[in-house]
Amino acid sequence: MPKITYVTSDGTRKDVDVENGYSVMEGAINNNIEGIVAECGGACACATCHAYIDEAWLDKLPAMDDMEDSMLDAAFKRAANSRLTCQLEVSDDLDGLVVQVAENDY
Repeated sequence: MPKITYVTSDGTRKDVDVENGYSVMEGAINNNIEGIVAECGGACACATCHAYIDEAWLDKLPAMDDMEDSMLDAAFKRAANSRLTCQLEVSDDLDGLVVQVAENDY
């Protein structure tokens, strides 16, 4: 099972095993990661699962589609490495992924 590292806004790191086929957001919700709000439940309709992806992983992720790009325009403090975790499906290729949780509870 792939291990994902979530880093919360206070710098706390939590390594969790996330099943293949789940989203990075679901992995956060299922493991009580603080800051991933996911108000829409993963429908790419709220941007409250926004996170910053470690630079080393950006090229290993699937390309962002237009819907995710549009939703990120509504995210607080969007950056070049911003992604919606609901749009990132976990697979063995993401073992070791590091995500910094954004400020999603504004």
